[in-house]
Amino acid sequence: MRQTLPEDVSVELDILWVKHPGVEPETILEKYGSRIKLMHLKDLKKGVKGDFTGSTAVENDVALGTGQINMPAVLKAAKKAGVKHYYLEDESPNIQTQIPASIQYLKDLVIESDR
Repeated sequence: MRQTLPEDVSVELDILWVKHPGVEPETILEKYGSRIKLMHLKDLKKGVKGDFTGSTAVENDVALGTGQINMPAVLKAAKKAGVKHYYLEDESPNIQTQIPASIQYLKDLVIESDR
């Protein structure tokens, strides 16, 4: 990032791949702010130990709000950073149940934040 111009380079952040090696996604959002325009919403199964392999089993993708990622903190930081587009991503074999659960989780967060 230091070697690129903000007007020329922005980032698409995948929060699972930030969390997997041990960094909190909200930390990256706070650090790079408006450089992050797009974000993949995913969650990493509780108990999965991250590493630097860049690989994890697809079964480790879980419905939003049920894993390790502090989704309210991430979404708050993303809003502050000005993220423009969000992509709900689930590569697990359980997408038929997890995608609807993730959508409901996001709806519930919005309702909670409006109170």
